[in-house]
Amino acid sequence: MGEHATVDPFAPTTLGPVALRNRFLKAATFEGMAERNLVSDRLIDFHRAMAAGGVGMTTIAYLAVSEDGQGAPNEIVVRPEAQPGLRRIADAVHAAGARISAQIGHAGPVAAATGRRGIAPSRQFSPMALRFTRAIDEAGVARVVRDFAAAATLLQDAGFDAVEVHLGHSYLLSAFLSPRLNRRTDRYGGSIANRAEVPRRVVRAVREAAGPSMAVLAKMNMVDGFQGGLDVNESIEAARLLESDGCLDALELSGGSSLRNPMFMFKGEAPIEEMARAFPQPIRTAFRLMGKRFLPAYPYEEAYFLPLARRFRAALKMPLVLLGGVNRLDTVRGAVGEGFDFVALGRSLLREPDLIARWQRGDASDATCIHCNRCIPTIYRGTHCVLLPEADRPGHRTRSTA
Repeated sequence: MGEHATVDPFAPTTLGPVALRNRFLKAATFEGMAERNLVSDRLIDFHRAMAAGGVGMTTIAYLAVSEDGQGAPNEIVVRPEAQPGLRRIADAVHAAGARISAQIGHAGPVAAATGRRGIAPSRQFSPMALRFTRAIDEAGVARVVRDFAAAATLLQDAGFDAVEVHLGHSYLLSAFLSPRLNRRTDRYGGSIANRAEVPRRVVRAVREAAGPSMAVLAKMNMVDGFQGGLDVNESIEAARLLESDGCLDALELSGGSSLRNPMFMFKGEAPIEEMARAFPQPIRTAFRLMGKRFLPAYPYEEAYFLPLARRFRAALKMPLVLLGGVNRLDTVRGAVGEGFDFVALGRSLLREPDLIARWQRGDASDATCIHCNRCIPTIYRGTHCVLLPEADRPGHRTRSTA
């Protein structure tokens, strides 16, 4: 712990060029509140509540960089029509004293869950869509790079403070990193250096487009969580390559796969029946039949990604963001004491949007989230904690599009 042991997580700090009031981040957790692929009043209220609750920065998730990059129905697509709403949400969060980031990505093979065929590094069968994806070609790679850069430019113009590039959870860029999902024999396949080339190109393009006043983060898998997927040693090597490019202001450490093992990123009970009801047919029936294989239960432990994250902290110099089941203030203090620069929270803030303010006031009791994971199936109708009364849920208001 040494030199980091006295770091106060509530003290002002910086993320690249951006000043933050503390080291707490609202993690990117899909809100399901967009309307017609645009920002809505509900989404603005949701993130206003997170900002008012004390986080240093809140993150909108997940914004697709193109129409074919959506991983769920009605996600925000970053395009000129979305800019007025994005400006409104940035202004609302700033007025509440916090900074705002947008997670941008291309769902790749995960997009098959929306009814699209989906693109991937290699042709593969999607168990969620019951169909094969299409292997992306060189022109497609160049287009995706341009789309990420254009999204960063638009967000910068809309007043966002940061942009988070999604390199995790088997989305397109994560799939390039995964030896199980990337079986190419050209310059984008084979070694981890080759498999990291497309993610690195995207991050470099985003950094250039974002300009000097905007922070750039990436969320990346430490491990994929399925047989033959990205392991920790290759992930550390990929992180070192990203660090050597000098384009990231922080790296957020995650794990698991929306395509093959979502529960690895959540831990705890698997809400199989609730998830099945959230899908249209025929996916609903298939999910009921195969749900236990797709959503295996993992024991929940406080800060369950911390043991793996320590290996990245030892190997890297760049700022790191810890996430994964953080419910206790002493966990946060210990993490920053070990050299983690920021701590991101998701489900605990769904249950208690003002958790950070409560902790800062001196009430250091644990977050009240019980990690039942019954919030997960709500993502298609407005993500919320089912244990909270409806009137107390962030973003609870009449729907209208911004």
